[in-house]
Amino acid sequence: MRVLFLFGPNLGALGRREPDRYGTQTLEEIMGEVAERGARLGHETTWRQSDHEGELVGWLNDAAGEGFEAVVINPGALSHTSYALRDAVEGSGLPVVEVHMTNIYAREEFRRHSVISAVSRATISGAGAGGYHVALEALPWITG
Repeated sequence: MRVLFLFGPNLGALGRREPDRYGTQTLEEIMGEVAERGARLGHETTWRQSDHEGELVGWLNDAAGEGFEAVVINPGALSHTSYALRDAVEGSGLPVVEVHMTNIYAREEFRRHSVISAVSRATISGAGAGGYHVALEALPWITG
């Protein structure tokens, strides 16, 4: 299965941004491990990160046409505010798994609601970088 991983604002700063909360691995390191696991599971993974909402929306709108069969997304703070991103997830026609490294339900009140969750097949929250691995493992059940 071809899986597109999308990362929203500030996730390019992983490894140096709040390491006590998000860990010390960079996004490149995390995705290197995810790609290895994906290959063992028979998945081809591609990842992209942007601090710009419109770029993420464009990638979602183009994903099916590029041959992707599923999307794993960590929209970052856009999870709580972006109806444009929500509509792109819904309109993508693909199964989408939303992942948050921290438990958004145990954080500040404004982070406890995601507009993306309602249009995602599954949401994984609070498993750190392991959440991306869990998403890969769950894809057969989510897409089947």
